Amino acid sequence: MHEYDRITDEVLCALGAAVGEDNLVLFEPMSAHTTFKIGGPADVMLIPRDKESVVCALDTCAIAGVPVTVVGNGSDLLVGDRGIRGVVILLRENYAAIDVAGTRIHAQAGALLRDVALAAAEAELSGLEPLWGIPATVGGACHMNAGAYDACTADVLESVEVYEPGAKAPDGTNMRGFVRTIPVSELHMGYRQSRIHDEGLIVLSATFSLVPGNERMIRADMDTYQKRREEKQPLEMPSAGSTFKRPQGYFAGKLIMDAGLRGCRVGGAQVSEKHCGFVVNVDHATAADVNALIEHVQEEVKAQFGVELEPEVKRIGVF
Repeated sequence: MHEYDRITDEVLCALGAAVGEDNLVLFEPMSAHTTFKIGGPADVMLIPRDKESVVCALDTCAIAGVPVTVVGNGSDLLVGDRGIRGVVILLRENYAAIDVAGTRIHAQAGALLRDVALAAAEAELSGLEPLWGIPATVGGACHMNAGAYDACTADVLESVEVYEPGAKAPDGTNMRGFVRTIPVSELHMGYRQSRIHDEGLIVLSATFSLVPGNERMIRADMDTYQKRREEKQPLEMPSAGSTFKRPQGYFAGKLIMDAGLRGCRVGGAQVSEKHCGFVVNVDHATAADVNALIEHVQEEVKAQFGVELEPEVKRIGVF
């Protein structure tokens, strides 16, 4: 029996038909699908292998009124200890084709940004070097306009192919969605934000526009960025990357350090001693541990410096 009562046997059968029965998993632990290594079970997880399956699964859930959560690499997620109700659609290596054509690269939503950058380097295309160490999928990077080292996804993005949820029918039920391509100029991309996020669009694929370069120099730049990450960030520990957005005029990590919170711990969650802008999972942390630590850090920084820290990590599921 499923915790979300709209997932009837009929809906399960339809979802199995959409993605293939072998690609439907019940009560899959989300801790296996997030870089935090935290999260309770998803009622239903779907692992589609092509665009038609993704769209069919989304339409099936919409018509049935079942909530859907799309997950890529889970690198910016904190999933609640009680898991996620409804359906999780996983877009990772099952949906990660990358194609190079001239100075453009087309990648499915589940492709890792790292792999797209490596494909670009091999094709002697420059532009993705600062982003290649970000542990996001193409879908996640476009959704939040992921960035690093004064560069962001929007800098090299040409367009995205998205699934747009359908409107409500006169009787209140949901209609099927539709697929369309949106140029980057219409995505309203800013610091960790985009129209994709604001309107609940689901990225199916993206096209990047790059410039010709020298493979040796491109790889050298990538190595330099990676060394900088390894020196300053706790990459050896499970985390969701930078925990807080950068407040205007400040650096979150420095504020947290100056507040005396380096190494501060709640349960198995800890403010990283290597980089205070990261909360890391040091000992089987729960989502409740991380949530409590985030709130404590926010309260202390607000009390000491009058600055409100906004989480960059996205909290989903039931806590």
